[in-house]
Amino acid sequence: MSVERHIAGLLQQIARQQDIVEIAPQGSTAKAAALAQVAEQYGYTFGTAYRTGFRNSLVQVRMYRDPRPDARVREAATITAHPQAGNGGTVPGLAQGSLKPLPEAAGAVAVLKDLITFDVMALYIADRSQKVMGYLACAVLTVILLIDKTPIEAVASGGAVALLLTVAFEVGAIRRRKIAQRLTAAGFFSVRDEQGSRRFLRPGQQLPGHSNPFAA
Repeated sequence: MSVERHIAGLLQQIARQQDIVEIAPQGSTAKAAALAQVAEQYGYTFGTAYRTGFRNSLVQVRMYRDPRPDARVREAATITAHPQAGNGGTVPGLAQGSLKPLPEAAGAVAVLKDLITFDVMALYIADRSQKVMGYLACAVLTVILLIDKTPIEAVASGGAVALLLTVAFEVGAIRRRKIAQRLTAAGFFSVRDEQGSRRFLRPGQQLPGHSNPFAA
């Protein structure tokens, strides 16, 4: 899908003043963050991000309409400054005809990229039960290999797979911790949602409800 179609599709959702808009660009998390930044300029705020599609290859971002007065002021100012957005005109925060953020929007896009990455990485962060299952699979693999290999070879092969699993678990956890540190430094605070997953919210924001992320 072209950049123009991505932007036009997002702005069509915004023009209908939907409580929720969905962003699902084909490509990198950076593209999703750039589009999320556009939605923010029209009075929306980040809700959640997750992977979907074939083999979880697609990043989908859900933005919620912010009911606060300053969001409506921001929306009105954006509409005035970019009257032809989606029709070939300028788009807030993006270089003409691309999803590359302008210098003044680069910081906001970087924060949104961290929010998106933190959410989607939850899919790859193993909890205790997943780790147990992973190491159990390594043990089963070792037993199977004993049929055709010597005990030393079987144990070495199973151990190598277990080591790779350990490294993968740790790398993912370290990366997510670094993102959490950046978000905290940017003024976000950490909460747990109904499923026990860790989320980051802006001051004054609450976890998304059915349509209002600021509802009690």
